[in-house]
Amino acid sequence: MTDKPVFRPISDYIWEAEPVGDMRVPARVFASKKLWDLIQRDNSLKQLCNVATLPGIVGWALAMPDIHEGYGFPIGGVAAFRVEDGIISPGGVGYDINCGVRVAVTNLTQKDLEGKVERLADILFETVPTGVGAHGAIRKLSREELRQVVVRGARWAVEEGFGTSEDLKHTEENGCLAGADPDKISHRAYERGADQLGTLGSGNHFAEVDVIDEVYDGAAARRLGLSVGQVVYQIHCGSRGFGHQICDDYLGVMYRAVQKYGIRLPDRQLVCAPLSSPEAQDYLAAMRGAANFAWCNRQIIMALMAQAFQKALGISPRDLGARLLYDVCHNIAKIEEHVIDGSRVKVCVHRKGATRAFPPGRPEVPADYRDIGQPVLIPGDMGRVSYVLLGKPKAMELTFGSSCHGAGRVMSRAQAKRVAAHRNIERELREMGIIVRGESRATIDEEMSEAYKDVSEVVEVVHQTGISTKLMRLRPVCVIKG
Repeated sequence: MTDKPVFRPISDYIWEAEPVGDMRVPARVFASKKLWDLIQRDNSLKQLCNVATLPGIVGWALAMPDIHEGYGFPIGGVAAFRVEDGIISPGGVGYDINCGVRVAVTNLTQKDLEGKVERLADILFETVPTGVGAHGAIRKLSREELRQVVVRGARWAVEEGFGTSEDLKHTEENGCLAGADPDKISHRAYERGADQLGTLGSGNHFAEVDVIDEVYDGAAARRLGLSVGQVVYQIHCGSRGFGHQICDDYLGVMYRAVQKYGIRLPDRQLVCAPLSSPEAQDYLAAMRGAANFAWCNRQIIMALMAQAFQKALGISPRDLGARLLYDVCHNIAKIEEHVIDGSRVKVCVHRKGATRAFPPGRPEVPADYRDIGQPVLIPGDMGRVSYVLLGKPKAMELTFGSSCHGAGRVMSRAQAKRVAAHRNIERELREMGIIVRGESRATIDEEMSEAYKDVSEVVEVVHQTGISTKLMRLRPVCVIKG
């Protein structure tokens, strides 16, 4: 882009740049003044304005308050493209297709964990494989079994004995996006995914035990059977090497498509294809398969964690009472209908590091949550808190039904490790009452709290703008890092 967009505040929590150069729509960022100062430190705003140049984009190129630099699209980015003349871009979904968060509720209280957290952490770490090459949580799957996972998603795990059909009702898309095609996925992707179901992977992925330490909406919390002091656990992971390979494969396809269809790009990382093209349809079919793999993965990990709780605490499944509150994805592209300039338009919504936040009454929200809105799951860093919010109507007006997805990094992993070099992060967390387990010291150091924005500030932005409102806050007591 030759012209540099200028962002100006249009409210206390919204910053906007009018279109300049090749931008087709404005770029809009949701942020407080404090977060805005942090956001300007990397290239994410330039990336957002680049997204605004893509064919068929409608409304705005949007960024949530946890925005930071990513591949092509910024992480925290949301963009919608008309189906008839818009595009789909793997950079708008990300390498970890359907990276997402799952929160399960238990019958336990904080008192039930007293004196047992160390043992629980050890058994969780033994039970849920972590790290870059993690494998072996369940048996290595055959090609035909993996093809079934691609098509059936979390239901495959339930039918294999991991959880119950009730879990599917509280999973976005019931744990399975329709339209996945196993034939659009490469041999290499199947090889990489064969023994990775039930594993966390690496990076910012985690399995965590939390206690509800504050409730903001008492009526909704009672409606969901939630109360202060209750133990919950959450999982943050995605489609592992399976989804990574699919993204990598289709970036190559899209590089060629850009040339074939004569699409001008300000950044080659935004490679894309017209939604009507065979390249786009093939990518959608493969991406949906990766999304279904990820839902199956989190379904299995939820069941493995329940087994670890039972072993560590010496309790029965009935005593534990684990049930899924909700599961949301935050790296996905979906065909949805939204109101654009007063008319209902079918669009492809890219949410990369952004979470769906549909309000009460939407048919996509589980039937037993439809009167209060979709749960929106926002994890923080391992030394601070996480939140559960509820989707609100304002999200449909402002963000194509989207919200933030987490805290958002402010340090690279290398920088975090340099800062932590002369500290003992594990000991610091222990002194705060948080037990952490990781593959190595480096794994823990690169995820130190200072590497992230304060999730409470991020959440306050979406709460104040009415995109999604606070339901409850979770405090970590035990963290297993990928």
